[in-house]
Amino acid sequence: MGILVHVLLTAVAVWVSTVIPGIDLGEGSTPAKIGTLLGVALLFGLVNVIVKPLVKFFGCVFYLVTLGLIGLVVNGLLFWLTGWLAQQFGLPFEVTGFWPAFFGAIIVALASWVLNLVYDRITDGD
Repeated sequence: MGILVHVLLTAVAVWVSTVIPGIDLGEGSTPAKIGTLLGVALLFGLVNVIVKPLVKFFGCVFYLVTLGLIGLVVNGLLFWLTGWLAQQFGLPFEVTGFWPAFFGAIIVALASWVLNLVYDRITDGD
């Protein structure tokens, strides 16, 4: 159940990131857009689980030298990769360049953080 909630919260965060010019969800009905957001959230989760640890391992010196600021660039590149993978899988989600990906990744991170805080507060009350 936790993974499903996490995917849903990430999908909402990705939807929030579409306010950035250069991040496009494509045309379609509302159910089609929801399906696209869920697919992109799953892809983004898989990219973060598979690729991000490898990048951190091989780039640990850069993380140390930049005091972790390279992580912002890495997150942007991973978000850009997610947009490319989404298109390869036929999902109408497009990230047109590095800067939209960079700012989109920041928005996704902040929105996910806020949504997870709200979710944790709601579930702690149960």
